[in-house]
Amino acid sequence: MSAFDARDLIDCYARGVFPMADAREDSKVFLIDPERRGVIPLRGFHVSRRLARTVRSEPFEVRVDTAFHQVVLECAASGPGRTETWINRPIERLYLQLHQLGRAHSVECWKDGQLVGGLYGVSLRGAFFGESMFSRRTDASKVALVHLVARLIAGGFVLLDAQFMTEHLRQFGAEEIARADYHRRLAAALEVEADFYGVATGGVALGAGSAAGLGAGSAAFGAGTAAAGAAAGGRSSNLGSGGLAAGGRTGAAAMGGALALQLITQAS
Repeated sequence: MSAFDARDLIDCYARGVFPMADAREDSKVFLIDPERRGVIPLRGFHVSRRLARTVRSEPFEVRVDTAFHQVVLECAASGPGRTETWINRPIERLYLQLHQLGRAHSVECWKDGQLVGGLYGVSLRGAFFGESMFSRRTDASKVALVHLVARLIAGGFVLLDAQFMTEHLRQFGAEEIARADYHRRLAAALEVEADFYGVATGGVALGAGSAAGLGAGSAAFGAGTAAAGAAAGGRSSNLGSGGLAAGGRTGAAAMGGALALQLITQAS
């Protein structure tokens, strides 16, 4: 994997392929293209009444792209009921490269100056590929997801890829689709111009910049290991050239919880 860099990885995402590993200390990286794919709807994203109350109450400060590496490390850390992670050190380095190029982003929940939950993923034109999330406080990862969806709606995204379907994601309206259907949706999304920072540039008024979420433990957006992905029908992909503009921003303004819910409601 020494010659495989972030530009190769972004080309893989454009082909519908994503990386996983069997364990944190395993140096091997697998490229996965599952037969069944989990996707989260941006139009029709479901927020329960309880979660909506939590988001509005804003017990956490929500930040964007201020602690990307820390979020990745938290997602890679072991926790109760999970002793291994699919985020090994080569994958960690690749996502740090993507972040430096402005293609990988984090949404973070902070409490009393401590990072207590969040998620990260990759943006490519009108598609966002959710990679992993974690929570050290009740509801922190779910609030981060609500804020992510609102930001994607504001920025003009049309596809939120969750990789694998889980019961945790089903509550938000996530669905499992066939590989061919996913590739059609991905192709359409790659024709769309979108901006992860569009919430700050597209005429959307920003709130106080804090919110809350649900969830427990650290997990991939979908399932857990490369082996699980292979069992779901994963296969390796030929690697092509990737084109990618550098110049990402950090520390983007976050919106308030009420605005996040308003954007989601208007899109449904």
